Amino acid sequence: MVDKNRSGRYLKFLIYLIVVVLINVAGITLFFRLDLTANKIYSISKASQTVVETLSEPLTIKVFFTRDLPAPYNNTERYLQDLLQEYAIYANKFFNYRFYNVSADEGETTDETRENQKIANNYGIHPIQIQAVEQDEVKFQRAYMGLVMIHGDLIERIPTITSGQGLEYQLTTTIQKMNNKISALLSLPDKINIKLFLSSSLEAVAPHMGVRNMAGIPEETKRIVKKLNQKNYNKLQYEFFNPSQSQDLQALAQQYNIMSLSWPALGQGKIPAGQGAIGLVMEYGAKSVTIPLLQVLRLPIIGTQYQLTEMQEMEEILNDNIEQLIDINEDIGYLADHGTLSLSGAPPGAPGQPQNQDSATNFQTLVSQNYTIKNITLKEENIPESLNSLIIARPREKFSDYELYQIDQFLMQGKSLALILDRFNEILPGGQQGMSMGQQPIFVPLDTGLEKLLEHYGIRIQQSYVLDENCYRQEMPAQFGGGERKIYYAPVIKNRFINQDLDFMKNIKALVALKISPLELVTESIKKNELKTHRLFASSEKSWQMRGRINLNPMFIKPPGSSEDMQSYPLAYLIEGEFPSYFAGKPIPVKEIEEKKDPGQENSDQKEQPQASEKKSEIDLSRIESKGQFQPKGKPGRIFVMASADMMKNNVLDTTGRGANSALIINVIDYLNGREGIAVMRGKEQRFNPLDDTLPGIKTFVKTFNIAGLPVLVILFGIGVWFRRHSRKKHIQMMFAK
Repeated sequence: MVDKNRSGRYLKFLIYLIVVVLINVAGITLFFRLDLTANKIYSISKASQTVVETLSEPLTIKVFFTRDLPAPYNNTERYLQDLLQEYAIYANKFFNYRFYNVSADEGETTDETRENQKIANNYGIHPIQIQAVEQDEVKFQRAYMGLVMIHGDLIERIPTITSGQGLEYQLTTTIQKMNNKISALLSLPDKINIKLFLSSSLEAVAPHMGVRNMAGIPEETKRIVKKLNQKNYNKLQYEFFNPSQSQDLQALAQQYNIMSLSWPALGQGKIPAGQGAIGLVMEYGAKSVTIPLLQVLRLPIIGTQYQLTEMQEMEEILNDNIEQLIDINEDIGYLADHGTLSLSGAPPGAPGQPQNQDSATNFQTLVSQNYTIKNITLKEENIPESLNSLIIARPREKFSDYELYQIDQFLMQGKSLALILDRFNEILPGGQQGMSMGQQPIFVPLDTGLEKLLEHYGIRIQQSYVLDENCYRQEMPAQFGGGERKIYYAPVIKNRFINQDLDFMKNIKALVALKISPLELVTESIKKNELKTHRLFASSEKSWQMRGRINLNPMFIKPPGSSEDMQSYPLAYLIEGEFPSYFAGKPIPVKEIEEKKDPGQENSDQKEQPQASEKKSEIDLSRIESKGQFQPKGKPGRIFVMASADMMKNNVLDTTGRGANSALIINVIDYLNGREGIAVMRGKEQRFNPLDDTLPGIKTFVKTFNIAGLPVLVILFGIGVWFRRHSRKKHIQMMFAK
């Protein structure tokens, strides 16, 4: 009997073991996972799935990551493994990835590990130093934490991965860029010329400049170009020039901005006086890029030093400039005249460069990661039809009817407009010096002509500024009394005033506006043309308008006494649909050309006047009508309107794109260009998640409950326990009494 029970137990154990094994096997083959995070940050987005589903050439990702790293780097490795595994689930047959073992086993480095480390170094993946805390001691460890992507003949690398934040976005956009680069290279009709200019006369003076191996630059550059040619479908052509004559040097300096040097006789006449040039030029069509090969460093005390560009870095420099020359990214238009916001200038923090707060270089840096910005000058050219969107940021000059007609017809083609306009022109008396002397800026109303276009399309910019009690608070220095001062013209947009119905807006929880004007929908136009409107964000219900004489000095701004004068104002709109042309039923404007005449031609013009008048009388050109190019009603297009150009400046946008304001602007640009999937993927990285505001009554109740309510509950619980024991005691006494 005992043996039967024992054998039955063994049989049950064996059956349970088989069931567990089968469940694990089924879990491996029928793999699935649940991402319970709100932003789905542990699941790849639709854009990433599409990118790997549509691969046309093999893509191999080689990962070099040291094992058993301390926290938090071990989580990064785990996240990277899960991410690549999910890419593989949705990818086609061309997607592959592999993790290379670069870790020493128990302190000993095997031949396989050394070979893998050599492969990593050849790809430009080098170990970095990380900090670890072990047994209450701070230690430093060298670790490999990078990957390389090989797509066709192209190679891209991410040399350092210290965090999982933004990793999916980085991988997906890099794969997209490689796809675009392959397509652009294969479609090039001509080769990219790489021209090295190096005067042989520099070889004699180079040792006196502290520069070595100058004679080997031509052969080394030729070798690098040959290596790059294999990766760029043989689209590179190398040429070497030895300019020696002064005329050649002047021409080079004028055409390519090549560095030229001149020197007197050196070494007691052993080295004669001379001149030379050095530089590298990459040229394709009408575009060229000059790469300096010799840097001049003027150091205090030490003096002037000369330094050659490292040849180890030359391959990466050439590869980056190839991408700029062939425009691998989608084109996006930016209006560069009419006094618009400048995209040029030194970035913030650049050493030795004056800070230009009126520039939008950070915006250019963010947009240039995925787009090629094409500057459009409406005064000289029409808007190219190849563009899908046009950005107009803070124009200050009035548009002619013909220029407005160009913008109108661009929208009628089903394209997109991003209009970031200012309702006032802020004039600083005496420039920045006037501001430092206490003079306040003057705000003059702007009327560029775009306002009437927008009103016809269904939206109106009010001539005022929005002030808000929920605003940015400036910390005051101790010499001014300390504390905080409210900057009412910088509203803080909280979560409940941000429209999260659009997917690319869902993860944006807070914004900061600056000198922004309210917007108003023209309801009749919206309904008549069946346009779809999205209010992206608005001010709080404690906001009001400043009209008439504008004075933004915080010391002279006071909120209205009555709450009836306060309300929430829309600050940004996105409008979609088939817009009606402003010029429908009106004469089509004609471009006015100003003719410049030389004084010597006036007499000849007067002599030719009778002949011209005779020809004009013979043919009346005004009677010739043109039809077929004007579109009275457009195809489905999109307009983004925000009345604050300050929100595009360097003091608001960050270059990383992780800030909420930066994410908003770039997400809108992506949405206007039909790349909503990329915008949604970028929004996943927004980790800022503020708590909702709690009403004062709820706060008071919670405090009162914590102070008085909990002790009362404890007392009531104690009384309940006492009554229960007392009743039980009585019950027992009654049982024994019977």
